[in-house]
Amino acid sequence: MDAQQELEVAVKELLLNLLVKNNHESFMNSYQRIKNMSYLETTHNVYKEAALTPDVGLCCTTNPIWELPGLKIPRIMQEMNYGCGSTVHARDLTNNPKMLYVGVGGGMELLQFAYFNRNKGGVIGLDVVDEMLEASHKNFKIAEEQNEWFKSNFVDLRKGDAMDLPVEDNSIDVAAQNCLFNIFKSDDLKKAIAEMYRVLKPHGKLVMSDPTCEQPMNDELRNDARLRALCLSGSLSIADYVKALTDAGFGTIEIRARKPYRILDPKNYPTDELIYIESIEVAAIKDPMPADGPCIFTGRAAIYFGDEDYFDDGLGHTLLKNQPLAICDKTTAALQALGRDDIFFSESTFHYDGGGCC
Repeated sequence: MDAQQELEVAVKELLLNLLVKNNHESFMNSYQRIKNMSYLETTHNVYKEAALTPDVGLCCTTNPIWELPGLKIPRIMQEMNYGCGSTVHARDLTNNPKMLYVGVGGGMELLQFAYFNRNKGGVIGLDVVDEMLEASHKNFKIAEEQNEWFKSNFVDLRKGDAMDLPVEDNSIDVAAQNCLFNIFKSDDLKKAIAEMYRVLKPHGKLVMSDPTCEQPMNDELRNDARLRALCLSGSLSIADYVKALTDAGFGTIEIRARKPYRILDPKNYPTDELIYIESIEVAAIKDPMPADGPCIFTGRAAIYFGDEDYFDDGLGHTLLKNQPLAICDKTTAALQALGRDDIFFSESTFHYDGGGCC
């Protein structure tokens, strides 16, 4: 059943509950279901249009399109890059990982992922929009002509829903989504994250890029289905975004980048103030949840400058003299609580690149 058919069924249920059963609770449940499906149907239609007619400025930022040795990315894939950052990081992709990418766009990041696993079905590409899957399939044929190493069957294109992934439990090393989760409303976001957690192997990584916003947005913006589909009005704060991930069970979070994304201004949008939206790149790792809470890396570091050659807190954190050590926010708070005057703590840069205390 497609989105249009589901909406029609929900409308019939709504009318039945209102006119026949006169059941207020069932009516409100049906009404809420229609509201949710309406925004998802709008999203479906936006990306159907973007598949049929590439929209260069739909979501993408001015990120450079990096190409590895022997990797050529067709122009059509670049024009259909509907992400807001990058989810492809070489350090995540060693030893032929099994990969899942949800929301395929024009196939650019699928091609980049396939560079690291050149096996049949090494990458699963999933989308709910038939036209986007077809566009990616066509684009792969162009990619084959430009890349001797690439075969279309390296990518297993599947139709599927982010909230009900047609993928086995504990089967994926690296899952990714780019500028998708910000579209989802709260309950749907929880389902989508829970599904990613389910399919990842222990210590597997969910790599993401999404818009975030530290300012409140009014209800008119939040409830505008098209603005939400365009990745403009569904943005969470970084703290709420991270909490959604840790609530799902991810024990380690890495915030790898934070960049300017968009402005919502009073002249063009229903807002009384200028709203600044950023995009972040995040990895959520399916590590066991520590007893004292998740390890969240936001690009902070500690530098010891005391009289000894090093400082050891006895809890696994050793700081060599005048050498920066990347630390998670939890460790930052614990070391600051010691009250020492010979350790410097940097502020969060939101550019964490690996290593450190945990």
